[in-house]
Parts: sequence; structure tokens; C-alpha cells
Amino acid sequence: MGESQMPFLILLLVATIAGSLVFLLGSRYPTPVVGQAPAQAAGEKLGHEAARHPWLSRTLRGRLDPASATGLALTIALVVAIGGGLVLGLLAYLMRTNAQLVSIDKSVGQWQVDHGTHLSTQALQRVTDLASTYAVVIVILVVAVAEFVRIPNKWVPVFLISVVVGEIVLVTTIKQLLDRVRPSFNPAAATLGPSFPSGHSATAAALYAAVALVVARRRPPRTRALIAGAAAAVAVAVACSRVMLGVHWLSDVIAGLAFGWAWFAICAIAFGGRFLSFGAPLKTATDIAASEGRSGSAPAVQP
Repeated sequence: MGESQMPFLILLLVATIAGSLVFLLGSRYPTPVVGQAPAQAAGEKLGHEAARHPWLSRTLRGRLDPASATGLALTIALVVAIGGGLVLGLLAYLMRTNAQLVSIDKSVGQWQVDHGTHLSTQALQRVTDLASTYAVVIVILVVAVAEFVRIPNKWVPVFLISVVVGEIVLVTTIKQLLDRVRPSFNPAAATLGPSFPSGHSATAAALYAAVALVVARRRPPRTRALIAGAAAAVAVAVACSRVMLGVHWLSDVIAGLAFGWAWFAICAIAFGGRFLSFGAPLKTATDIAASEGRSGSAPAVQP
């Protein structure tokens, strides 16, 4: 099996590394205070500090919207959104101006031609199908129904659909504007339209990240980290499969992943307050700051 499945084995290795890194990072995400949700705990601490410092209290009440996403989750989402946009823009510029990037794209593409076999191609096609239209519809339906039964919330299906539809529309628009030619390694690529960024990669990144966010609600910290790692592994695996099938350049799929995760982050910010607790820290903080400000002092410490 070894040599005949080399591209698929490389895909598994890269996807496993990516998933493991996300899992490790997720494992270090702050865990809840015993008996208290992390959002509530953070909000109470911020509220007490705001009551002690009038300038902070004024900032909370006058400059921030209690309904908006706040806290560490917002910071991470903003970093992902901005970082993804920068990566997409940088690659879009370099693919037309940098000969080294073009050379790397061609070298990686040629490697898969030299090592690909019928058996490995079949395996790669199964992976790439995880971001096909059929798979996307099935995943959204199954997750929406299962999560509605587990934790009913009408915004979950709206969130999932918005993530996928928005990503598809935007990626299609970018493809038409940049109009990059597909690789010539696979004759089928010529029938698939513009190449940059990879639509399958963007869909996998956005969809499975959104699914992970929904499914991870009210799960233990380690389980949430595992779910996030699995989502990242699937997205990276799909991206690798597109390169190894000869239908995308390496820079296409990197841009696709960056855009997909950036778009997911934007949607998570927009919908977070609907079915997550992003807005809780600030609401709790402003409520506490207001009540303690009216009383003129912080509450006495209970023995």
C-alpha cells in the first residue's frame, strides 16, 4: 500500500498535525470557574472593577453595546477574521507578482502527478466529497435537527445556512474577479472555472468550524477542544485533497482555508449573541457597575 497511497498518507499526516495543534490550543482556552459560567465570572469581575474606576464604568455604559460579542471569544474571532483577510489579500497579490510562489505551486502540483495512483485518487476523492454540495446539505440538516433536539434554538440553522451561503457567494465573486487559471495536471480542472481561492477548501473551513461551534455548546472543555481539532483536520484534509487531485494550486487552498475561517469568524460574531454567551460578560459587567455605582460602594465581603 505504501507507495501507491503516498499522497493520501501525506494528507492524513498534514490533517492530523493541524487538528492536533488546534486541539492543543483549544485545551488551553480558559475553563469555567466551578459552579459559574466563564462569561458570568468574567462579567462580574469586570463589573466590580468598573464600579471602583468611574472611567471604566463610563466606557462600559457609553461606548459598548451590551448585545454585542465580547471577551476572549470576540478577540479570537476578530483575530481570525482579520488574519484570514490579510492572508487572502497577500496571496492574491503574490500569485500575480511573485515568481517564487508560482514555482512552489507548480512543484507541489508536479509532486502529486509523480506519486498519484488510481487507488490514492479514489481515496482523495472521498475526502474532497466532504465539501461537496450533497455532503454540505446533509451535514447542515443532521446538525440542525440534532442540536435543536439537544439545545433548542431557532438561530442555529439560520447560522449554519448563512455561513455556507455567504461563503459560496463571496468566494464565487472573488474567483470571477481574479480569474486565475486552474492547474493543467488534471484535464477535469479546465471545466471547473477560476481557481483562486479554492471553493471546496473555503466551504470545508467555514462549514465544519460552524458545526464545531454549535456542537460544542455546553460540552466539557476537553470535548470542545477535540471537536475544534476535528473540524480543523477535516478542513485541512479537504484542502490537501484539492491540490493532490490536481484541480487547485497550493496557494488556492491556503487562501480558501483563510477565507473560510475568516468568514466563519465574522458570522460567529454576528450570531454569537443569539445562541452563545458572547454578550453575557458585558451585560453582567454593566449591570453590576450600574448597581454598585448607585449604591456608592462595592458590596461587603461575606464571611
